[in-house]
Amino acid sequence: MTDYDLFVIGAGSGGVRAARTAAGLGARVAVAEDRYMGGTCVNVGCVPKKLYVYASQYSRAFTDARNFGWQVPAPAFDWATLRDNKKKEIARLNAIYRNLLDTAKVTVYDARASLVDPHTVNVGDTCYSAAKILLATGAWPHIPNVPGSEHAISSNEIFDLQTFPKRLLIVGGGYIAVEFAGIFNGLGAQVTQLYRGPLFLRGFDPDIRAHAAREIAKTGVDLRFEVNVAAIERGRTGLRAQLTDGSCIEADTILYATGRGANLQGLGLEHVDIALTESGMIRVDRDFRTSQDSIFALGDVTGGMELTPLALAEGMAFARCQFGGSEQHVDYEFVPTTVFCQPNIGTVGFTEDQARAKFGRIRLFKSTFKPMVHTISGRDEQTFMKLVVDAHSDRVVGVHMVGPDAGEIMQGIAIALRAGATKAIFDSTIGIHPTAAEELVTMREPWSED
Repeated sequence: MTDYDLFVIGAGSGGVRAARTAAGLGARVAVAEDRYMGGTCVNVGCVPKKLYVYASQYSRAFTDARNFGWQVPAPAFDWATLRDNKKKEIARLNAIYRNLLDTAKVTVYDARASLVDPHTVNVGDTCYSAAKILLATGAWPHIPNVPGSEHAISSNEIFDLQTFPKRLLIVGGGYIAVEFAGIFNGLGAQVTQLYRGPLFLRGFDPDIRAHAAREIAKTGVDLRFEVNVAAIERGRTGLRAQLTDGSCIEADTILYATGRGANLQGLGLEHVDIALTESGMIRVDRDFRTSQDSIFALGDVTGGMELTPLALAEGMAFARCQFGGSEQHVDYEFVPTTVFCQPNIGTVGFTEDQARAKFGRIRLFKSTFKPMVHTISGRDEQTFMKLVVDAHSDRVVGVHMVGPDAGEIMQGIAIALRAGATKAIFDSTIGIHPTAAEELVTMREPWSED
């Protein structure tokens, strides 16, 4: 007999879902977490980020309201109010996660756990045996080792700064970097974003990347591509960043959003035979089993798409497979996602290049237009939509959008793509007028056809 049927290390979205589902199927389950309940998403990711996005959008709303007849006095932003109210909400969610585990009769250890052998976990000064061990420790921000990098911060610390940075330098070109650029620009900071490549958001559709860059630049973010930080030093009036093009930037805060690596430190991997990928993530099979038969891993620590809903799906699939006899696996095709930059990006399915490589001949449909709200607000902003269609089957295999509410719109589109909707079905669907979303069912003429 072992102490537990399942011991989960990490109480993020995937770990908690796996623990609750396994316990509901009759397993004896324990979870160990040494930081905070809910993992990255609840504490230093999706939730606080979205709250800060909401806060940053009010400045635009105050300005845009004037042409709609609202005479709004000059507003003043108080960083401490936002920060502290965010902390209260996160504390509430932490308590909810703990209650979910307690209700499911999962034993919770508020401590760091490490592997001793394939069936043993050490927590503090005590060892516990388990038939199966699940690693759900997530990912951790990576700051490159450049001279003076100790003066920079990561996305973990940006939410709780004591003082609002009037000048913010962001290094990186992924979704975290562009989201924080929009947040702090909207809150009133002078924001500069650097990216070492020619265009940010690598991996997204090329039209989306180009359109997003144009629109973000319009909002006042100083975008600088093909440049990086060579060194950082602290001066009398702030942090001074020496750039690779020979120029310098002075900022109050320097945020590195240059990627995340598997959170493996202190996990005890040296005591077991677990293979890693070339990028240092835990290698797993479709059942989330590592190279050590009794040890499993899921979520960000495995290097897949860093999305909370995917971690939840993986946690449920793992528990049902191991303790419920299910053979259902997670389907990673047509997973929708949103970048909460300003304006938003929503995307699902294949990019143009991916579709051409997989399906061969494709048809493209594109549309660019001014959102209705800005016909009166006066704001110079353009929405962009793109459909990617497999020419052989007429199936819509990719939908990409930059514009207000892109994420909300893309959730419904993802259902259609997973159901196999063709372009003919899109064309025969009646639009909701007047909305931006109706454009997706009124694009009749191909922009190009292979």
